[in-house]
Amino acid sequence: MTRRRWIADEVSGNRAALVGTHADHLTRVLRVRVGQKFDIVANGVVRRGIVVAIADSLVDFELGEEVPAEPAAVHLTLLLAIFKFDRLEWAVEKCTELGVSRIVPVIAHRTDSHLASASVKRAERWRRLALQASEQSRRTIAPEITDPIKFREAVTLPAQFKVVLSEAEEQIQLREIAHPSEEGEVLLAIGPEGGWTEEELSLFQREGWLSASLGSTILRAETAAIAATAITLSALSR
Repeated sequence: MTRRRWIADEVSGNRAALVGTHADHLTRVLRVRVGQKFDIVANGVVRRGIVVAIADSLVDFELGEEVPAEPAAVHLTLLLAIFKFDRLEWAVEKCTELGVSRIVPVIAHRTDSHLASASVKRAERWRRLALQASEQSRRTIAPEITDPIKFREAVTLPAQFKVVLSEAEEQIQLREIAHPSEEGEVLLAIGPEGGWTEEELSLFQREGWLSASLGSTILRAETAAIAATAITLSALSR
């Protein structure tokens, strides 16, 4: 039977703990008991853990042997232009389950001004969602969710392989340019509702980004993010 996996908030020697709301889910929803066994990720290493103490907003584990875990094959950073929060949160969860390494929320030209101003306070919620999705999908580490940045900062981020999804691209599809030979950091940029502006696409081109499409249909931003992440990770992990 596959054990549930938790990413520890605190680690000290052969002890680890979940704290705060993270622990509350385990105690109030799953009704954890002393003596139960779980897989615990402690400083990026998966180890067997047994519950030794339960207190208010605290679950304490004693750590045992290490559990073999597959390392991430590709380091994929998703530049996700900010759109409606409920749909963006869906994208964060699903792209985390697929294996994205980092998500950078981007304030693009067509990002709604109210969403842009509220996005900084939302970042912590996105991190919690990513942590939960990481545990559910048995990852050894949750993806980094950065604070939102402006487009002109995002477009200059360095990487070995950089692709922007564009509805204006009619010739090249993502699956045709994502090759297993790519190494190092991979950046994948997903536009907001309404897509990137012509000026933004021109800046991408000047900064060395490749342009690609997911096909002839127009997808919602969250659908595009999930599909593009799956295609890229599948291609580069061969």
